[in-house]
Amino acid sequence: MKTHSRSRAVRTPGGLSVRLDPRALTVVVLLLVAACAAGIALIGTGDAKIPAADVLRTLVGNGNAYQDFIVNELRLPRVLVGLLVGAALGLGGALFQSISRNPLGSPDVLGLSQGSTAGALTVIVLLSGSASQVTVGALAGGLATGLAVYLLAWKQGVHGYRMVLVGIGVNAVMTAVNGYLLTKADLVDAARAVVWMTGSLNGRDWDQVWPLLALCAVLLPLVLVNARGLRMMEMGDDISHALGVRVQWVRLLLMVSAVLLTAAATAAAGPVSFVALTAPQLARRLTRSPGPNLVPSLCMGAALLVAADWASQRAFGADQLPVGVVTGVLGGAYLLWLLVTERRAGRI
Repeated sequence: MKTHSRSRAVRTPGGLSVRLDPRALTVVVLLLVAACAAGIALIGTGDAKIPAADVLRTLVGNGNAYQDFIVNELRLPRVLVGLLVGAALGLGGALFQSISRNPLGSPDVLGLSQGSTAGALTVIVLLSGSASQVTVGALAGGLATGLAVYLLAWKQGVHGYRMVLVGIGVNAVMTAVNGYLLTKADLVDAARAVVWMTGSLNGRDWDQVWPLLALCAVLLPLVLVNARGLRMMEMGDDISHALGVRVQWVRLLLMVSAVLLTAAATAAAGPVSFVALTAPQLARRLTRSPGPNLVPSLCMGAALLVAADWASQRAFGADQLPVGVVTGVLGGAYLLWLLVTERRAGRI
């Protein structure tokens, strides 16, 4: 209740009313600073180490030719992909958890990541496709899996626990499909597939940045416009209907947005585990605010993924791990803690 008393309503000249929570705003600013700081540190990390001051100088166009090539051509695209993928996963996870009203309602649990992986593996193993074709396959697999979960969970509407249970089943099926595809691959394709399945930012360039940036630029305003309806839906469908929310339409629109964000992030970096699960929960604990916490979750996802990528390069000496390994270890531990907490609270 104290959180609501600190909130302030700001009305724009066009008549739009926006509720601002000072604590949530502070968290967003701090997370943005942390994400940018981690990104600068990551740009300076590697065989050719560059001090943070030189990184900043190069980013504004005052570096020498050598620094400009290392920073702007080799490392900046990787960091931007990491920020965008983390933001997309954080926002997608927040949408799924809010729609399902369940902290386990994330793309990792609902099978969307495995569905995108199945699409990518189909292109790699059966078609020997190029990198761009793998991206298209991952997008198609994620969208098809999201549609399957929605249709299977539909019964006079889509409800939270039913969607989670259907998603767990779909996740198991897609995991089996992925295993089957790997057994059918030759050695070269299998090695390529396993690298992609780990989730990594290695070798990412501007070709991955622009499509993901364009998708986020389109979907983020669309999601934020419907954030009020999403917040009301957390009180239940009947109350939301009474308040004038077109529940099924808003739910479908936001689910499609979440699926697109997740599929695009997976297509760009592979199935990076658990960021979509942990980012919204950590954001909620920091803001101490009810509701979807969409923007804090987005910022938390971006900061988490770039920080994990930096740790994967610095924390293990010469053995640089793919970022998906680091997020998988940390996210798996968080999931176990979350399950224990939910069980003690009597919710599972």
